[in-house]
Amino acid sequence: MDGHLPEAPGAHSHPELLAADAPVSIVLCVLNEQRHLEQAVRHALDQDHEGHLQMVIALGPSKDNTDAIAERLAAADSRIILVRNPDPHGSTPAGLNAAIAETKYPVVVRIDGHSMLPRDYVRVAVETMRETGADNVGGVMAAEGETPFEEAVARAMTSKMGVGNAAFHTGGSAGEADTVYLGVFRRSALERVGGYDETFLRAQDWEMNLRIRRTGGRVWFQPKLRVSYRPRSTVKALSRQYFFYGRWRRVVMRRHEGTVNFRYLAPPIALAGVVGGLGLAAAGVKAGAVLPAGYLVAICAGSAFEGRGLPPGAWVRLPVVTATMHLSWGAGFILSPRKLAELPSKIGGLSLPDTSAS
Repeated sequence: MDGHLPEAPGAHSHPELLAADAPVSIVLCVLNEQRHLEQAVRHALDQDHEGHLQMVIALGPSKDNTDAIAERLAAADSRIILVRNPDPHGSTPAGLNAAIAETKYPVVVRIDGHSMLPRDYVRVAVETMRETGADNVGGVMAAEGETPFEEAVARAMTSKMGVGNAAFHTGGSAGEADTVYLGVFRRSALERVGGYDETFLRAQDWEMNLRIRRTGGRVWFQPKLRVSYRPRSTVKALSRQYFFYGRWRRVVMRRHEGTVNFRYLAPPIALAGVVGGLGLAAAGVKAGAVLPAGYLVAICAGSAFEGRGLPPGAWVRLPVVTATMHLSWGAGFILSPRKLAELPSKIGGLSLPDTSAS
């Protein structure tokens, strides 16, 4: 498989019209989300959108009380439907495809167990979709921490030093984008591209948005859409998250030519410089220490600047958080097995019921 998708600039030049009160399906895939699930569900269903709302939750093999919480919420609200994630490990794309297959409305809103939607989220997304003709609309991943460590992660995730210039992290002007956070989709677009590729355990959003764009669709960044996101709460969890981000971003780059940019290469370059410099220093080459020392100084200086206004406990953690994100992402990228990119795509092949009467 060469990873190329057919260019079809005219394939979707006339998207279907949506009513302002179009009914909406909300989907999420959860695994071990007992801490935030109830709050995420309540935020998602407490919308000022005038159309009907439906929610489909795909349940993975959680080891905590996630399933019990979901069952209680579904028993109390008929709008909530529960389905099983067919993947034995609870992978996100498999769960999302299973949830999408159970939806019945022409707009599909993806959220996750860490995201807290504002009340106007669905309404603004549908309005933007109507105005722009976009197939997918998304906004800002507004990370918000509750502990000092989480506050440091949130600041790093919304700064250019931490994550580069991605608009959905740092903000920016409305307009077409390569990808957006989560996404509010035309159901027809999901059907057109077959849903998520289930081989992508991470980076599935970026990869599917690429297919949407290459089949003539438009992905639109709307900064008015700000989703509160609860970041990881420990160094171990953060390191694991960014390691797999790096690993799967390289799979995208290997499978789809032309998707490389410097933002994705900076972390592995930084890691190679730090490790190489330490190796030279250990071998007696004093000049080797320049690279890791320079990185340390840059991280500390950048954190001092980016951390302005943070409580002291979060401010002192920011250099550790930023370095963890950079170096874990870089390690995942460098160590990403080539065989992952050689796996045959497993696109959901969604066949969705007719919604013309909805």
